[in-house]
Amino acid sequence: MFAREYVQKHLWDAVHELDLEWPEKASIEPPREKSFGDLACNLAMLLAGQTGEKPRDLAARLKDLLQERAEQLQGIEIAGPGFLNFSFKPSFWQSIIPVIQNEQDTFGSSDLGRKKRVQIEYVSANPTGPLHIGHGRGAALGDSLARIMRFAGFEASTEYYLNDAGRQMHVLGESVLIRYEQLCGLATELSQEHYQGEYLQEDARKLFARHGKTLLDQDRDIAIALCREQAVQSILAGIKDDLEHFGVEHQVWFSEQDLYDRGEVQKTLQWLQKRDLAYIHDGALWFRSTSLGDDKDRVLQKSDGTLTYFASDIAYHHNKFNRGFETVVDIWGADHHGYVPRMQAAIQALGRPARSLRVILVQLVNLLRAGQQVSMSTRSGEFVPLRQVMEEVGVDACRFIFLSRKSDSHLDFDLEEVKKKSMDNPVFYVQYAHARICSVFAKAAERGIGIDPDPQILLHLLDSQEDLELLKQLEMFPDMVQAAARNLSPHHISFYLRELAGLLHRYYTVHSVLNADSRELIQARMLLLQTTATVIRNGLRLLGVHAPEKM
Repeated sequence: MFAREYVQKHLWDAVHELDLEWPEKASIEPPREKSFGDLACNLAMLLAGQTGEKPRDLAARLKDLLQERAEQLQGIEIAGPGFLNFSFKPSFWQSIIPVIQNEQDTFGSSDLGRKKRVQIEYVSANPTGPLHIGHGRGAALGDSLARIMRFAGFEASTEYYLNDAGRQMHVLGESVLIRYEQLCGLATELSQEHYQGEYLQEDARKLFARHGKTLLDQDRDIAIALCREQAVQSILAGIKDDLEHFGVEHQVWFSEQDLYDRGEVQKTLQWLQKRDLAYIHDGALWFRSTSLGDDKDRVLQKSDGTLTYFASDIAYHHNKFNRGFETVVDIWGADHHGYVPRMQAAIQALGRPARSLRVILVQLVNLLRAGQQVSMSTRSGEFVPLRQVMEEVGVDACRFIFLSRKSDSHLDFDLEEVKKKSMDNPVFYVQYAHARICSVFAKAAERGIGIDPDPQILLHLLDSQEDLELLKQLEMFPDMVQAAARNLSPHHISFYLRELAGLLHRYYTVHSVLNADSRELIQARMLLLQTTATVIRNGLRLLGVHAPEKM
């Protein structure tokens, strides 16, 4: 049983023995200061109203009950207005080692999700150009979140929504056709509206090689459609190849155009009209979103018959829930912030609780080189492709840096800084911790030193401050995974790993491992390092980052 569970179980039993009700806002968390103990609880202050006692007096009663039963606790202190601070015996922390040894790659996993079906949609970049570094942040976030959710017991399905319908696709086709016309000797020019990227030149050349100048004789709309099809196929193939290289998985590639072709958009709009959630005004069809918390009603179909993106988005989410997902997670760019309330209104209109849609907003990435801004714009073609960044700094560095901060925080990504092999580089810092442990074991093998097959006889030797700090951090890993899953926040794992790596590097500096005073102490410290390496590997795997044995 882990520390938080241990304290909660005994407090729960004490609360019921006192014939009280467990308060919803009770928390059991590490205190702000390590000197206050291992865990702190606000229970007495929340329960005092039920008993009419002063919080500190109630805390004293709870303390007496726990001291009688909680044998793993070394001390219980009452602090401030009535906090209960708990300290565990060293043997409690030492006992985490056999658990990690037994569970290995599954240590940190849980049944938190209870097989609940969750769909995570991410990247979903329009097929109008190669992926750039901003897409990379969303890709790393979505893929890592799926790994974490599965590790925490959810059935997580991953999906890419392909926006292959609408005006932007027409503009893409026009952009390629103009490039094609230029190859044919015509003096046509791209406007500001068109996509300027050089990557479209290759599509124009392929069309010219296949058709010669015959597209000039085609109806212009047909020619644009052919150009669009060529560009989408080429760009989408590149996107898939980039994501595969980035270690990112999408189980489903869902086409917006298919929604239209199967009539699902119109069926959804009819479904809303039958329930008086959509109405016609001034020739347009409106969604009655104000009745569901939005600040104004939204157009679904314009008076000229053109459907809005909102219409297809509602149909798409209707499709998601009809596939049996209990929760859908959408990862969007931060510029979609204003779109969240209307989509939550749409989810409620579809008969689902607003909380069944969870939206993660991803802030922009500022790409720098030696402190200087690198400009990016897909339409103008001025951007650094994700593939180029991956090749320059490596996939591991890309993913770890993308996941090193909360997704709604701005991120500066300096190409020169990320490439540095120094302890100031967070991915190097964590990966080197694992490689350092592997190096110790390689040296131990050269000296013929192994670990006793019965580690229980060694655990009591791990009693220094540095031993216990590492053990406590290892014990926290399952909690961190669950927190990351509940809050949809993979950065919890990267924060945790940096702290764990810091404790390992400090331990290595303070304590000799292979030159310890006795063979038993050498083995005990190797055991601690071995389990630390296991947890680092497990954490890095959830981020989609490798744990190297040599660096």
